[in-house]
Amino acid sequence: MTQLVRSAKFDIGRVVRHRLHPFRGVIYDVDPTFSNSEEWWLSIPEELRPVKDQPFYHLLAENEENSYVAYVSEQNLLDDTSGMPVNHPEIENYFCDFLGGSYALRESIGH
Repeated sequence: MTQLVRSAKFDIGRVVRHRLHPFRGVIYDVDPTFSNSEEWWLSIPEELRPVKDQPFYHLLAENEENSYVAYVSEQNLLDDTSGMPVNHPEIENYFCDFLGGSYALRESIGH
């Protein structure tokens, strides 16, 4: 059986916000489908639990109080239209310039 893998809607470096929770972040990696632990997935309330067969994004995230790393399904992300950069202490490890709602990936970063 062939598995259909969807293309990611958001690119690495894009600033996004969560659809339900008050945080935003910059994407620094993308999994084509769910790639976290089953325990993590089951910890999400069933009525909010995303489907696994979609891209999942690794974010350098921030809210009003903290900076942290988040793992979010595509269905729960929206473009951040604020035009503001993300204030996360690890931004400089991955990205350089911020322009038009996206960061440019540092050349020294790669998989």
